[in-house]
Amino acid sequence: MPLEIERKFLIKPNLLDLPKEGQKLIQGYIWSDPDKSLRIRIAGDQSFLTIKTGNNPLNRSEFEYQIPMKDAQDLLVLCDSKIEKTRFVIPQNNLFWEIDVFEGDNKGLIVAEIELSSENENFELPQWIDREVTNESKFLNVELIKHPFSKW
Repeated sequence: MPLEIERKFLIKPNLLDLPKEGQKLIQGYIWSDPDKSLRIRIAGDQSFLTIKTGNNPLNRSEFEYQIPMKDAQDLLVLCDSKIEKTRFVIPQNNLFWEIDVFEGDNKGLIVAEIELSSENENFELPQWIDREVTNESKFLNVELIKHPFSKW
């Protein structure tokens, strides 16, 4: 079973220089429960259907499949609301930081994520990291759809 091991952090925006180019992401959820969700995502010119299971924010099962763009567009129409963000990738050592700059109802929120090969994998925190929010469920995209950052 594919496993996603991911840690999330807030950043210090004044210390972070984002790359010039990022990728626009639009995503919505067909359904979401506390321990499973079905996400539709358009990332540039590609589109995906993703099933996530488990309620541990640090590691969850993840099944992701590329789907036709038309299918993704039609499925996004079925979603009650959507998240829009631009993702920037910053390599560090042999890992990649994904910096999500949110738009719309979540404007002002910037989250850094790093995917790891194990929960105990060591990695260096860049100076622009503020604090870890991996275990704070309000920072999960599936929660940001229901309870946007602008309403906190």
